[in-house]
Amino acid sequence: MGSSPDGFVYEVRGNGLVAITHHGRLATTLRGSAAAKFLAEVQEGDEQELMARVTGNYKRGNERTARNHPRNHRR
Repeated sequence: MGSSPDGFVYEVRGNGLVAITHHGRLATTLRGSAAAKFLAEVQEGDEQELMARVTGNYKRGNERTARNHPRNHRR
């Protein structure tokens, strides 16, 4: 199993924007309903896990296994 994600920080900016950074680099910016949904969910659970999922940085070492699985081979 992979380790839990870390290094994510979010900042609520003007106009309802939410900027998510990973180790100081901008990972994504959420606007509108996506930003509102994120802010509601961040209050309920693990912030780091949520930010990793939202930014797409959730892969933890099983990519090769999944890529080699027979159902992932189209012929």
